[in-house]
Amino acid sequence: MAKIKGTVVINTERCKGCNLCVVACPVKVLVLGHEVNNKGYHYSLLKNMDDCIGCATCGQVCPDACISVYKIKI
Repeated sequence: MAKIKGTVVINTERCKGCNLCVVACPVKVLVLGHEVNNKGYHYSLLKNMDDCIGCATCGQVCPDACISVYKIKI
């Protein structure tokens, strides 16, 4: 059986740093970054791509639809 690996792409300019995705992530691969976007918000970042399972919970809780989740079979 193939293993599923996921990755997250965050639109950092739309992200307002609400932290909902960070809290919702079951494997804790998202963090709020130290840098700010053009609007002055600290945006979410994927800190450990290898641990992402592609569950898409982060994308579901994002109120501004800033997150896209992709899955691949390895």
